[in-house]
Amino acid sequence: MRLPTSRGPLSDVVAGLLKRPVTTQTVDFPVPDETRPDDEAITLWMLHELHYRGFDDVDEAWEWAPVLMPLRHRLERNLELSLRRRFAAGRPLRRGPAADGASDVVSDIEAVITASEGRSLARHVQRHASREETLHLLRQRSIYHLKEADPTTWVVPRLEATTKAALVQVQYDEYGVGDPARLHHELFARGLAASGLDRDYGAYIDETLLPVLEQNNALSLFGLHRRLRGAALGHLAVFEATSSVPSRQLAQGLARLEFPDAMVEYYDEHVEADAVHEQLVLHDVCAALVAAEPDQHDEVLFGAWSCLDLEARTAEALLDDWEVA
Repeated sequence: MRLPTSRGPLSDVVAGLLKRPVTTQTVDFPVPDETRPDDEAITLWMLHELHYRGFDDVDEAWEWAPVLMPLRHRLERNLELSLRRRFAAGRPLRRGPAADGASDVVSDIEAVITASEGRSLARHVQRHASREETLHLLRQRSIYHLKEADPTTWVVPRLEATTKAALVQVQYDEYGVGDPARLHHELFARGLAASGLDRDYGAYIDETLLPVLEQNNALSLFGLHRRLRGAALGHLAVFEATSSVPSRQLAQGLARLEFPDAMVEYYDEHVEADAVHEQLVLHDVCAALVAAEPDQHDEVLFGAWSCLDLEARTAEALLDDWEVA
């Protein structure tokens, strides 16, 4: 993957810097322009990607270059504050641990899911979407699905034994139970290629919408910070708990539009897998974490609510782009 096209002065400076040898000199980065949020978002995405597969035209030593850390801290702080403001304004149920120390975090997550509203991308694809709209959706989804479980893997060493074992069980499935050909991101890549799309990691970053960048940045933010481990697991819980039915709808829509079997297979795989993962993540991961660390209760709910909020914003952006009422 090569560096993405700049979207404003900040990303232009950062992309230019990353193409040069690592420096120890201080850099005066432009202040993010509030009227161009995609400039800030693509910049943070670039900085996060240094921790994943990096860029072909960037020295790997940039990953932990001190000159980048203040900027990354500022951009991550801005994103987290935005997510927390929306969380507070949404007023989700946040009951907290019961007086006896027990936690009802599973019921609270389920209440957040039940209270969520928004238009459904999957239902539109199932019944009405054109082939062009569906290809657009797949290109947008590729930014996440070609790394899929990787942001959550950062959380594994930050957990105690019970929670860690349950999370690794989920991740083992995501990584194909030891078979490289069955990794979920490999299944998606094969589906893209069969559909006539580019399967290369990050191939469609230049057309990625702002809410999709926010989704990916939030996942990396949660995964890369130990203090946000509860948010990372809450996000995972809701993602797994709300994806089985949409995966079935997407599979049906893809079949309706006569997409190749390899693309349909990716979503068929998630119909069953995510139904199983839902119970594991809710009870054996999130509930176990909160039982051991009661202070993580609201952080789990923050991640859970953010997952639904970010997905709703993505759906609105795409459906509006397609002029769907």
